[in-house]
Amino acid sequence: MLILGIESSCDETAAAVVRDGREILSSVIASQIDLHRPWGGVVPELASREHLEKIEPIVEQALTQASVKLEDIGAIAVTQGPGLIGSLLVGVCYAKSLAWSLDIPIVGVNHIEGHVYSVAFENPPIEYPALALIVSGGHTNIFHIPEEGKYKVVSRTRDDAAGEAFDKVAKMLGLGYPGGPAIEKLAVGGDPKRFKFKQAKISDGRPDLSFSGLKTAVSRHIRESGIEPVANGGEPSTEIRDMAASFQASVVASLVGTLSKLAIKLQPKTLIVAGGVACNLALRSVAEAAAERLGVPVYFPSKHLSTDNAAMIAAAGQFHLTRGERAELEMTADITLRLQNLENRDAELRRSKIRYRL
Repeated sequence: MLILGIESSCDETAAAVVRDGREILSSVIASQIDLHRPWGGVVPELASREHLEKIEPIVEQALTQASVKLEDIGAIAVTQGPGLIGSLLVGVCYAKSLAWSLDIPIVGVNHIEGHVYSVAFENPPIEYPALALIVSGGHTNIFHIPEEGKYKVVSRTRDDAAGEAFDKVAKMLGLGYPGGPAIEKLAVGGDPKRFKFKQAKISDGRPDLSFSGLKTAVSRHIRESGIEPVANGGEPSTEIRDMAASFQASVVASLVGTLSKLAIKLQPKTLIVAGGVACNLALRSVAEAAAERLGVPVYFPSKHLSTDNAAMIAAAGQFHLTRGERAELEMTADITLRLQNLENRDAELRRSKIRYRL
């Protein structure tokens, strides 16, 4: 089956054509980074307007690259949530109109589940049970996946997502937006041990994550050490490089440390690290070393598939379509859509219909 995937949950407009959930025939992504950079983050209204302008040409480009016509598409998978409501509605409404006009099935996909499936193209098949760290600017969660399609949150951030923390610290250091790539670049030449940051401790004992305290600690170190942020694209000081390296090392240690502890307890056969922050080479290196110690494989998506993309949405959609799932045309965007066990999915879809009707 050829599935057209559509993704518009935040600030990337993406479309992809995927065969049988494993073979990418095309994957096109239009980024909005330059649009939002002057504002230091994503502006929802600007994002949704940009999606409206880009979605049709991006879908056409994906079809052209795949050398297929709309009539060749067997089903459509679209991101239903979570995300920005305006952005989501653009993708969902466009996908529904295509499905209706072509008289083909459509299925709504959870964006976070899409990230789980982003490893499906360039790695061996996932062996279950699996443990997945999904880490990005909007999400930082660890899921236990006892079998395909069943998920249990075993760790989550109590405050900032890891990618959000990267962006905020980068702003403190004068590095601009997006913060993750900028901090990673500077960290290569910095001393990760110069500034000591304590790992957050959760008072109720849950294996959750927290980055707000780390962000505050960075702010305090900058203030007390008299570190001058980078100004107008100038040369970063040694202190800035060391701060970037120390901050990154602390985030990576917290993420991989928590993943490792849960792996020892839950004994997964596969580890997954996905999401935008999975591009970070330091995170990959530390996660690979941890996986080797644990004796289990760890799967990462490629850089192209780490960011928000439509191929992963099509792959997840293939699984649900194979199970006979179909969304009704009343389906709409749901910013609170949860990743949960399949037996609850029908009720979740019914609940989502009453949200944000056009």
